[in-house]
Amino acid sequence: MTEHSKSSSPKLVRGLGLLDASMIVVGSMIGSGIFITSVESARLVGSPGWLLAAWAIAGLLTITGALCCAELAAMWPKAGGQYVFLREAYGPSIGFLFGWSLFLVIQTGTIAAVAVAFANFTGVLTNKIAADNFLIAPVHFGGYALSLSTQQLLAVVMILFLTLSNTRGLKTGKIIQNTFTFTKTAALIGLIIVGLTLGWNESSAAYTSDWWNPASNGWKPSPSQLGFDTPTSGLMGLALVMLLGRAMVGPLFAQSAWNNVTFTGGEVRDPGRNLPRALLIGCSLVVALYLLANLAYIVTLPLPAIQNAPQGRVATALMQTVFGQKGTVIMAIAIMISTFGCNNGLILAGARVYYAMACDNLFFKRVGILNNRSVPAVALIMQGIWAAFLTLPRTVTTNPETGAVIYGNVYTQLLEYIISADLVFYALMVGAVIVMRRKAPDVERPYRTLGYPLVPLIYITLAILIVIDLAWLVPQTSGIGYLLVLTGIPVYFIWRRKHN
Repeated sequence: MTEHSKSSSPKLVRGLGLLDASMIVVGSMIGSGIFITSVESARLVGSPGWLLAAWAIAGLLTITGALCCAELAAMWPKAGGQYVFLREAYGPSIGFLFGWSLFLVIQTGTIAAVAVAFANFTGVLTNKIAADNFLIAPVHFGGYALSLSTQQLLAVVMILFLTLSNTRGLKTGKIIQNTFTFTKTAALIGLIIVGLTLGWNESSAAYTSDWWNPASNGWKPSPSQLGFDTPTSGLMGLALVMLLGRAMVGPLFAQSAWNNVTFTGGEVRDPGRNLPRALLIGCSLVVALYLLANLAYIVTLPLPAIQNAPQGRVATALMQTVFGQKGTVIMAIAIMISTFGCNNGLILAGARVYYAMACDNLFFKRVGILNNRSVPAVALIMQGIWAAFLTLPRTVTTNPETGAVIYGNVYTQLLEYIISADLVFYALMVGAVIVMRRKAPDVERPYRTLGYPLVPLIYITLAILIVIDLAWLVPQTSGIGYLLVLTGIPVYFIWRRKHN
């Protein structure tokens, strides 16, 4: 390739300002999680106070992680973000394992999950969109199956539509992101206002349940939950702490993807200022809204209604309590808007990681090429095709009482497997702040982590405790997740050998 052709080839355009970057943070975080995950968390901890504690500690992890990530993002405002941070701090192999996991499950599985959530809530508006309305009936392969329902088809169409929209240029993706993020943030604020004003009543969990003593609310952990015999009264405190760690899985999933804005680091204007500000503004806003949303659930609904909300739709239960059947439709539309905007952010940002890997000769060469609109179109299309495929495989189980066949989603299983490994990658990123302070003390740092070294130590300590807790409570799930990550090791050496 001549020097002239190199200089004339498309380059990433720094077309994202502070507002745009903040909208990517907020938009990628607010999806369907805040509207459904509190159900399982409330079951695990058994009281309103500990439910809020689970969300608050997850929020503390998010804020401390963002404070640390901001320093790295300002140091290396490049496409790939966290992939670049891990590569620089620990070497290309760790960076590759992160990128591989992102493509295999983390980003693509989340895109699939959010797309199916969009289709699921569309089904509230029309019964033609349903998980059991099959266009292609399930074809079984042992404990798994492949199918295509109208719900799955809508999810696939959504993924491919947003993928193709983002190949049209950064400006198009930015307009979609900003529009839907503003709309869904307003919808979430509306839900909070409704719950804290119109929904407040004396039959709610705030009045009828003990806030800090779950046992008085009928909470009794089972041996299957804890991995040991039902504890005596002296060990109930330990059981609560252990289940509190597991109860944070949902809140952590709902607050994940705040790192996505770093993937677009090569397209943010004045990144030394705007990336740290976007991370801190976006994460602080979402954490505050999530805590208020859970408080709204608590002051509107009785604790059993939170724990047993139909299909996990606790936000819908709140709106039904206040507005009746109209509330179900209002909430469905709000979640459709939320998931649509969330997926746009995930799709826009994720492709930049695979583009950065390809530029390092650690992914398919064509993935590292920009189209004439200066976006990594091949990376976007590969990500879109794989994420769309992940909506099709189903898990197959049988109801032991009725014998009925139950179809689950493989991506849900994969995301459960990978959450511990994902937390390890986050902890490694936070640790990279400490590593790089020692490894490269003279590198320019437009922003330095507030509260260093206490802030990164808080994050790493909490992350390690949760990882250990999950390893004890769900060892098979965590173990499979680590194995999925480790499948990247032979792939890494294949690409290295090919490049050499």
